[in-house]
Amino acid sequence: MTVKPIKGFSKLTKEAKTEWLIDNYFENPEEALELLKSYWHFDSNIQKLHDEFIENTLTNYYMPFGVAPNFLINNKLYCLPMAIEESSVVAAMAKSGSYWLERGGFKATVIATKKIGHVHFVWRGSDANDLHKYFARIKPALIEETNDITRNMTARGGGILDIELIDKSDLEPNYYQIKGTFDTQDSMGANFINTVLEKWSEIFEQYITTAEELKAEDRKIEVIMCILSNYTPECLVRAEVTCPVDQLTAGTDMDSQTFVDNFVRALHVAEIEPYRAVTHNKGIMNGVDALIIATGNDFRAIEASVHAFAAKDGQYKSLSHVSVENGQFTFYLELPLSLGTVGGITSLHPMVKFSNELLGNPNSRELMQIVAVAGLAQNFSALRSLTTTGIQKGHMKMHLMNILNQFEATLEEKAAIINTFKDRVPSYSLAVEEFCKLRGITKEEFAASRS
Repeated sequence: MTVKPIKGFSKLTKEAKTEWLIDNYFENPEEALELLKSYWHFDSNIQKLHDEFIENTLTNYYMPFGVAPNFLINNKLYCLPMAIEESSVVAAMAKSGSYWLERGGFKATVIATKKIGHVHFVWRGSDANDLHKYFARIKPALIEETNDITRNMTARGGGILDIELIDKSDLEPNYYQIKGTFDTQDSMGANFINTVLEKWSEIFEQYITTAEELKAEDRKIEVIMCILSNYTPECLVRAEVTCPVDQLTAGTDMDSQTFVDNFVRALHVAEIEPYRAVTHNKGIMNGVDALIIATGNDFRAIEASVHAFAAKDGQYKSLSHVSVENGQFTFYLELPLSLGTVGGITSLHPMVKFSNELLGNPNSRELMQIVAVAGLAQNFSALRSLTTTGIQKGHMKMHLMNILNQFEATLEEKAAIINTFKDRVPSYSLAVEEFCKLRGITKEEFAASRS
């Protein structure tokens, strides 16, 4: 099938876009159309809302929405909303919540809430000191002449915290920055910061053209771009759990000191070995991303910032850490989290509003704390499994249902096979074997039916 380019696709109606798509890319257009329509929301108003979130919307893409109860955070009990498709994540979260509920719960603290944006520009003058002196003189004007933009944010306790001129010409010829530091309160603040930056670039260009302190040939800048940074190392939150070492394995046959020794070694490996650190931190982000998506925040920005933060010392390392002092076990992490509870889709998407209400409608600082706890809880469950029973025992049992659904197993077959693996770790090949036994077919016949 040869598909020709299409012009003006975004201007077509939803129906016309769908028709073009399925006619050109699918062997069975009727079946494809039926699938797309099956994911439309029954309420046309809600569907219209979803259609307008992005361009070229055809349907909705469902992701499981679950909850992890029993999270005691700063002495307040939460039930955490999670939107994620990975089978074992919610189970691990819920287990960690209950585990630490019995040991005093989680503590979380917001360390800082600063966000950064830059006006990137070229200045071809010969003496950078002249530019710095001029910038210092007009800096107050940059703040004053953006008052119409910042007034409401300032009234809420946020706004512009500082403006600096940064010389980067040693890295790129003639390259400079106007660096803005902001507090955006309960909004993520991207639109606010970008609007201020663009205004600064206009003001600065206008001022520099008449700068008597500068030589005539130096009264010009070339703006490259104005954009916030998603790297937010000064928008930082800490989460931790702590308890006596002898409480870590209470109610089990496991020796507490052995558990601690294994746990500490596992953390050390993630601190010195980047191959392990990436997988280790991915586990943290399993918990973080699930909550970020459920609350309508930008998980892509968070991922980018967090992983840059993990490499801030020149080598990619573990985001979480452990200490054992005087018989006390402390497990903690610090994450750069730029989150919002107003703006964006937070007041539009029905499930985002549901999630925020479930959490007690937190402000941005409270949400930072909750999300950091989710990352720590997920990481604790993963490390506890890795250093005791192994990760596959719990993961594959949760994944077994996905495998059986692929086989289109009946309810009776699912129950029988799940029971078969109650005391052993399942795998895809073992699941196939048990399924074939139940159906009374050979593996070859099974493979043929799947092709």
